[in-house]
Amino acid sequence: MLPIKPHIWFGQDKAKEAAEFYASLLPGSALNYVNHFAMPGGGECETVEFTMAGQPFLGISAGPGLNISPAISFMINFDPSRSPDAAKHIDEVWNKLLPNAKVMMPLDRYPFSERYGWISDKYGVSWQLILTNPAGEERPVIVPSLLYTGDVAGKANEAIEFYCSIFKDGKRGTTAPRPEDMGPDKAGTLMFADFYINHTWLAAMDSAHPHGLGFNDAVSLLVTCETQEEIDYYWSALTDDGQPGQCGWLKDKYGVSWQVTSTVMFEALKHGSPEQIARVTQTFMTMKKVDVAVLQQAYNG
Repeated sequence: MLPIKPHIWFGQDKAKEAAEFYASLLPGSALNYVNHFAMPGGGECETVEFTMAGQPFLGISAGPGLNISPAISFMINFDPSRSPDAAKHIDEVWNKLLPNAKVMMPLDRYPFSERYGWISDKYGVSWQLILTNPAGEERPVIVPSLLYTGDVAGKANEAIEFYCSIFKDGKRGTTAPRPEDMGPDKAGTLMFADFYINHTWLAAMDSAHPHGLGFNDAVSLLVTCETQEEIDYYWSALTDDGQPGQCGWLKDKYGVSWQVTSTVMFEALKHGSPEQIARVTQTFMTMKKVDVAVLQQAYNG
């Protein structure tokens, strides 16, 4: 199994531009590839893969795009034990993200961090920048973070248990429940927790405040499988009490969007000829749960 790859649906013709911007922010970042394929009924989909500080992402531009919800954001850990200039770097990255952005929490000192800020950038993607406590457990630079709010407020802990039960390497990390009621947030709900699934650290929080936001398809979590057995397993487990969709997409019972897909798809996008890409993508778009053998047949021609 490959690590979970966040998938971001950008506005029209913005995927490559956004990927180039993100690849400029942190060391260990790069634009890996860009490709295009035709959409049913006309139009074109642009796909990009990029890496930020070792974390792979996939982006697409197709149609007008979706409003990206801050319910899934990306924590950037600036760890003084890794870099003595971490405090300087957090300010540098914040200032790069700031133009045409929406500041959700100003970059400042908070009880949980000497320096922290939450920002939705010019493409709508949300980032939480934090000066990490070097005495804590080591975590990757980039950690996708899920905010359970609205109808699923208070269910972050339950969701973590659900995900850890599905992925064979699942384990919990830090867990920080609220010690008492704090406004609409009840005692025991999660101020913060992180967990490890599929070679990937993620974080989760509860908020019962009326944010007016929730999970949607604009940001999904991509599970790339090598075999049909893996696809069958993860598709079945993640759609339990959830909602299956088209092209390997699904919503789990908490409303989080996932994609369960095949390495064949990305082999075609990275290395295939235009004819191979066309055959694979056209075949892929007819599917709900992905069929590896059919995709491979389309790739082989």
